[in-house]
Amino acid sequence: MGSGTEGADPAPSLTSTRPSLDHRTPPDAERLDAATRTFRMLADSTRLHILWQLSHGEADVSALAEACDASRTAVSQHLAKLRFTGLVETRRDGRRIVYRLHDGHLARLVREGLNHADHFVTGEPPHD
Repeated sequence: MGSGTEGADPAPSLTSTRPSLDHRTPPDAERLDAATRTFRMLADSTRLHILWQLSHGEADVSALAEACDASRTAVSQHLAKLRFTGLVETRRDGRRIVYRLHDGHLARLVREGLNHADHFVTGEPPHD
């Protein structure tokens, strides 16, 4: 484990007034850097497991710790990194803090990454 932010810059404002690129347009340096920060957060198996769990719906730290077979402390630290980089959001539900993914792009990215891994592990041939 590193410093808690692993060299990541804070997440940019999520309310940018700049238009989104046509997703077929080649990415510029700013978008490549943002994607690199996202992939860096996916490069830890516990964080990836947390994100996979959240791709199926909201959860609190206790539920995520149980589902990921990790300590509450470890899950809390990972969630702090994910929140700092803008990949997860929170809402309060009474005394609990509930976590959710920032958007559907991330949910699809996590699921597709794990689908790709499944093909690698099982030897199933690639497909589109």
